Amino acid sequence: MCGAVSCLSGFEGLEVVIHGSSGCYFYPASLIGRPIHSTLLIEEEVIFGSAERLRLTVEGVGASGQPIAVVQTCVPAVTGEDFGAMLDGGQVLLVDSPGFAGGMEEGYRRAIEALEPRVDPDQTGVTIDGLNPMDPFWRGNLLEAERLIRRAGGRVATAIAADRFETLKHCGQYVVSTNPGLSCGIGESAGNLLGLGATIAAFCCLADRNELDASPIIQEAEEAGGRIERACDKYLSRSDPPSVAIFAEEAYAGYAADTLRRYLDAEIVVCAPRTGPDAVTSLAEVRELIDDGQPDLILGSTYEQAAAPGIPYVPLTFPQRGRIRLHARPIVGIEGTLSLMDDVLTACGGRGS
Repeated sequence: MCGAVSCLSGFEGLEVVIHGSSGCYFYPASLIGRPIHSTLLIEEEVIFGSAERLRLTVEGVGASGQPIAVVQTCVPAVTGEDFGAMLDGGQVLLVDSPGFAGGMEEGYRRAIEALEPRVDPDQTGVTIDGLNPMDPFWRGNLLEAERLIRRAGGRVATAIAADRFETLKHCGQYVVSTNPGLSCGIGESAGNLLGLGATIAAFCCLADRNELDASPIIQEAEEAGGRIERACDKYLSRSDPPSVAIFAEEAYAGYAADTLRRYLDAEIVVCAPRTGPDAVTSLAEVRELIDDGQPDLILGSTYEQAAAPGIPYVPLTFPQRGRIRLHARPIVGIEGTLSLMDDVLTACGGRGS
């Protein structure tokens, strides 16, 4: 459910209604930080039917004149009420994404399927995908991807999910991803921007197929790599390579592990994906992995930080409770890799010499 709501909320000109209880509303609302609505079901409506509550909510939200996406949560899905007939014919899109259907990525995919993005054959711009307003790095990822595409002489067709709703029908043929786990599946993938090597490869692909100039990106990435190597060599001249525990979405976890091995010769004692077939979602399992691994550094969320408050910590995934995040920090592209290594080296700086 949270993945579907997050995806939908990223589009300007689309109202989002969560059809569920207050708990189904407040958790994603606290993570996303964007305007969304809810039916806020109470016990009587769960027992006797919630169609009237949904109708009134949709009518009220519909006063904006914008299309509406209704996300169905666990209770309405279990009771089996037929909302499709009631919502049919208006500017209302029904997304069936109860919590028991799967994790965040499954909800995100269900929302994308309902939105039906399309490639416009006349569109010459590049599509950015994998953006997720629940991700603490999503705004930074959007800005970095846009910057790199412009620097290569291209333009952005649309950004999924961080653009106007109407742009979904005019996606570009070629797509670069900020998170492969959330790829929209349309168009032709040029690769992803997770790391310097992946960024270079993606823009070389775009240069071959879309007449972009990859040379400024290659030069900037190579210069950034040199800066990272010098900083890490200085650190390693006085400290041992760190042992690291990583907790994040599958794509982010793999990217962070590869980057820390590459530049710091880090020992990855834990690499626990939050998504995918081997997902680690239990706080008890998180504590056990940290206790067994005895890392010098943790990358993850405030759950992992709370589980081991004495170990240096770098934010890598949601939730990030108690942190003010006004600045748009990326995790992808060139600036994203520099930012990640800034945080890692700063956190490791507290370990002896």
